[in-house]
Formats: sequence, structure tokens, C-alpha cells
Amino acid sequence: MVRGNADRMIDIFIYAVMLILCVVFLFPLLYVISVSLTPYTEVLKHGGYMIFPTKIDFEAYKTLFNDDAIPRSFRISLIITVGGTLISTLLTVLMAYPLSRKKLKLRSFFLLYVVFTMLFNGGLIPTYFVVQNLGLLNSVWAMMIPNALTAFNILLMKSFMEAIPEEIFESARIDGAKENRVLWQIVLPLSVPSLLTIGLFYAVTQWNLFFSAIMYITDTKLYPLQVIVRNIITAASIPNMSIEIVVPTMTLNMAAVVVSSAPIIAVYPFIQKHFMKGMLMGSLKG
Repeated sequence: MVRGNADRMIDIFIYAVMLILCVVFLFPLLYVISVSLTPYTEVLKHGGYMIFPTKIDFEAYKTLFNDDAIPRSFRISLIITVGGTLISTLLTVLMAYPLSRKKLKLRSFFLLYVVFTMLFNGGLIPTYFVVQNLGLLNSVWAMMIPNALTAFNILLMKSFMEAIPEEIFESARIDGAKENRVLWQIVLPLSVPSLLTIGLFYAVTQWNLFFSAIMYITDTKLYPLQVIVRNIITAASIPNMSIEIVVPTMTLNMAAVVVSSAPIIAVYPFIQKHFMKGMLMGSLKG
């Protein structure tokens, strides 16, 4: 097919828009990283705005990790991210697989029940009392269990499993495989892109968890990283530590933002290929 001038103009327009979007999205990230790596005196010389550091200084990062608050909250965030992602992904699979089978009795009722939770929920106070009566307050479970299942992720996983050819299931059953064996040995290996996509959704949610920690945790030693970062930015201080004296506030704030964001940003490129495939295949029949 011969491309005309109109097609080339459209391509140029699309590339120009994408370039502008890249600049808009990358500018805040470059700014935060640059300020966190630059001595505060240099930041002031540039009026507080700089894209590339003129001098590299890791003093803000040393100050953050010299206190126990950041490493401890980092471990808490890592625990709830890994544990919460595994629990949520497992529960999502166990919920989505039966819903993907058209022979399931009361399938329409269960689907309606899942969709209903997307529109309505129990509310803040009832949920708090449920967590309290279960004895989960001031524990890492309070940050993993209440948000373990998301209706959108269940429907996404269900749609992906429905796209698997029915002949594969019939062949497995002819060979004598039961439902649990079909799920673990056939469906899950074929659902790796969708599992990684769902896992990334849950991992990002757990890593950025903030509200549940504020609601259910009063022991400061169990605060996840996001709460500590919030404390640093709003109060410009780490508990039991006079940061203002050790390092300038702006530099420390930016270093805290980088520390809280870097793990998820580092993980995403490794699963990007599966992420796109999982999203597209899960949306075909959704």
C-alpha cells in the first residue's frame, strides 16, 4: 500500500504528541531524581528547579537509611507486597476459574455478586469493625486481607480463562484429569501473561498501600514505607530523628520519593511484554 502525504502528516502528528507526552511524564521523575542527588546549595542556586544534577551527592539517601524507620518500613512494605500479591493472586484464580466454566451452577448469580461489589461496598466503619473483630488490628494481615480481592481483576482473569479453547479441557477430562488438575497443570501454565498482569496490579496496590495502614495500624513500627514517606514530606522529619539538622528538607523529601517508587519502576520493564499481552487477551471477551 502506497502511503500518501496525508498518512505521513498523521504519523508526524502522532509522533509529536507522543514526544510531548513523554516529556510531560518524564519531567517530574527526572526532577525528583535530580534534586535528590544534588547538594541543597546547588539546588538553591538553580532556583529549586533542575533536570540534571550538577554535582552528585548521596547524603540524603545516607541520612534516610541511617535511621531505622526507612529500612524497617521498607521491610514491612516488602512483606505485604509479596505476601499480599501471592494471597490475592491465589484467591483471584480460585474465584475466576469456576466463573469461567459455563457449566457452573448459579454462574449468573455469582457473576452478578462479583459485579455488585464493584458498585457497592460495606462502608468504612463496618469494614473497620470486621477487621477489629477478626483480631487483625496492628498486624500486617490488616493490610493484606481486607483488599485481597478486586472484582475487576476477577473478571479480567475469568475472561482470559474463557478464551482458552474448550477442546483442551475436553481432552484433559477424557484422559481422566479432575478439575483441580486441569486448573494447576493446564490452565495456569497457559495463563502466565494474565497472572503476571494481575500480580502486577496487586503488587502496585500493596506497595502503595497507605489508607489501610492509617486505618488499622497504630503501632509505628508496623508502618509501611508510604506512611513514613508521607510523614517525611508533611512533617519533614523521621520519628526520633532531627533530619532538618542533618540534611536539607527538599533533598531528603525527593530521596524519600525515589526510595518509595524505585522498586515498582524497576520491576515493570521485566514483565511489560506479558503485561500488554495479558491486558489485551483478557479484554477480548470482557
